Amino acid sequence: MFTWPLFIIIPVLIKCDSSGPVFFLQKRLGLKGKVFRAVKFRSMVAKAEDMLKSEQELMEEYLKCYKIAEDPRVTKIGYYLRKSSLDEIPQIFNILKGDMSLVGPRPIVIVELEKYGRHRDEFLSVKPGLTGLWQVSGRNELSYEERVALDIKYIRERSVWMDIMILFKTVYAVISARGAC
Repeated sequence: MFTWPLFIIIPVLIKCDSSGPVFFLQKRLGLKGKVFRAVKFRSMVAKAEDMLKSEQELMEEYLKCYKIAEDPRVTKIGYYLRKSSLDEIPQIFNILKGDMSLVGPRPIVIVELEKYGRHRDEFLSVKPGLTGLWQVSGRNELSYEERVALDIKYIRERSVWMDIMILFKTVYAVISARGAC
């Protein structure tokens, strides 16, 4: 209810900044390996995935940790959406649909599952979250291995108290933009 004005303002800003759709849909893994489409506000150029596939250096960096520092595909408004985490707001629909929860491990793309190794089944035993332990522990300042370790730690130690703590820390992490790309 509090976010509805953002669903008016942000699409207008995205459309003024670049051509293409307002939302970005990407297949992610959920509970028990169920594939769902995570929805975000588009923060990159419209053909970002094609650009990634066609540029070897970008693809190599992406495959290391599934993020690209100073990604040239990010639009001007996309930079601010990512820095403020406003690009994530449409995932509220994934939560309402039941594919995600408010707090949990990061929803990963299918090819990332191999990086979880022996923790694969453990990772798939819970719904992914809009926010989680690694997001409040350094975000993009962490290595991929540290993010995986924090996701597993959350899964093993999760509790209502931990979720409440993560939600409060998320507010601070978003306001401070610490570790945001």
